[in-house]
Amino acid sequence: MNENITVLDIKEKVLALLKDSIEQPEIESLINEIHSYFRELTQLTGFDNSIEHLAAVTTEKGKALGLNHAAQCLLDYKRTVKFLKAMITAIKEQQRKHPHEVIHIFYAGCGPYAPFVTLIAPLFSTEEIQFSLLEINNKSLEYAKSLIKKLGLTKYVTNYYTADAVTFEIPEAEKYHILFSETLDALLYRECYVPILFNLLPQLPQEITVIPENVLIKMSLATDLIADTKHTPVEVDTILNVREAILSNKTDIIPTQLPDKKVAVNSINIEQYNYLILDTLVHVYNDIWLTRSESSLTLPLEMHIEHPINFGSIVFTYLMDSSIELKYRLEE
Repeated sequence: MNENITVLDIKEKVLALLKDSIEQPEIESLINEIHSYFRELTQLTGFDNSIEHLAAVTTEKGKALGLNHAAQCLLDYKRTVKFLKAMITAIKEQQRKHPHEVIHIFYAGCGPYAPFVTLIAPLFSTEEIQFSLLEINNKSLEYAKSLIKKLGLTKYVTNYYTADAVTFEIPEAEKYHILFSETLDALLYRECYVPILFNLLPQLPQEITVIPENVLIKMSLATDLIADTKHTPVEVDTILNVREAILSNKTDIIPTQLPDKKVAVNSINIEQYNYLILDTLVHVYNDIWLTRSESSLTLPLEMHIEHPINFGSIVFTYLMDSSIELKYRLEE
């Protein structure tokens, strides 16, 4: 183990990652160094073959990442940097709005490295920020506790909770300024970002800052696969806007599915195209977005369109019951 790396080293690396002038190879090198250090401190490689490290965790509505996958999320380079920038910007904005107050952050789904504690806490004092951590996987939370302790950051964490964020009732919910829940995947598949927000947002102050702020799923059409075409796919419609869907819910119950989105094909000249593309766009915070293929969260789905067209509309449904997934059906 490299005993020479300290929290001050991590702080320097994070400050370097925040520079606008930094190039991608340096970003990857710095994050690889941080990941290596965390791996040594926890002895969690992210590539273990034991079942408890590989298996996803069943939640009330879907699945949570297993230990391995959660540990590897740090290596999603652009995602890590953009979430870091968003969190630090949000903390500083909350400090301006609430001078002389401790900024309280509720972190749902921290994983074994709790990177948005372990990377951000060194930039602030314990009088400036405090975290509450929620994690469904007890083993994952134990790794996070151990890492936070070994880094000397224990005093930054007020509470640790082992529970399902889809059903959890937040103690002292009114005190929080920021909700961080990076519990999502491309096309909002399987992960619980949407039902978590349905559960947690009504409990928190109305002016709470949420990171990521929103997720959109957009539909486009193209003549060729994205990698082959010289033309930009033509955007057709927004299939799902998470925050709009939550605002439109008039009950206290998390719905089993969101309202259908129907796209009439006669209005979009679908016969001219060979591929339907679904993009996941993550609105991280303010002007910070994760766009197509910048992250594993935003990998596009490309579906071949069979000709001749023998349907009149495509109906998309986002399910949130025993499984969490976007489905579609064709109607005449």
